Amino acid sequence: MQATFNIGGIKEEISKDSGSGCCGEFTMPLLGDDFPSLNVQTTQGAMKLPDDMKGSWFVLFSHPADFTPVCTTEFVGFQKLMPEFDKLGVKLIGLSVDQVFSHIKWIEWIKEKLGVEITFPVIAANDSVANSLGLLHPGKGTNTVRAVFIVDPNSKVRLVLYYPQEAGRNMEEILRVVKALQVSDKNGVAMPCNWPNNDLIKDHVIIPPASNVKDAAKRLKEYEGYDWWFCHKGL
Repeated sequence: MQATFNIGGIKEEISKDSGSGCCGEFTMPLLGDDFPSLNVQTTQGAMKLPDDMKGSWFVLFSHPADFTPVCTTEFVGFQKLMPEFDKLGVKLIGLSVDQVFSHIKWIEWIKEKLGVEITFPVIAANDSVANSLGLLHPGKGTNTVRAVFIVDPNSKVRLVLYYPQEAGRNMEEILRVVKALQVSDKNGVAMPCNWPNNDLIKDHVIIPPASNVKDAAKRLKEYEGYDWWFCHKGL
């Protein structure tokens, strides 16, 4: 079986065993790319992405299948953080290759059995949509993998995460990264690991390194830091 992989505009054909469960063209949006244009069907009607989200941050996350335990915990986890995403102006969109009627029935089950009402749309993706986002991995069968895309108001892809089927996502981390990206865009800074609870600089943000000798010489007079290339400040 021959599969064509299109990553960042570079195409490469790779032969796979017939049992790999995937064929056709596999594309994968890269950081900084425009989110691909998609016409999709969702539990809340037809949508055109990213046009319908223009001007807003959004998080699109895929799951392997409806009516599965890990995916159910993830949907509940995302829904419970909806108020926090709303504060940041971030919209959530779920996705799998299950059909819309399956999504609707699963959402009904979650509300009835777990007492949680899912309010974000869930895309019923065909293979073309799934492949355009790199969600069908040859070695993982025909279900969509767990992926996360964070997209900014200019429809640029800012984060891509892939998770194995065996491990559910950390919703707090996805929320943290959205906050970090928004702070970075607003202030021209970077965030340390585990921000805002970094062991070294706590909730401070990192100042970009000086780009010339003159600025480097005065950097530690202007900011806290360990050296001219490692300075930080509070917001």
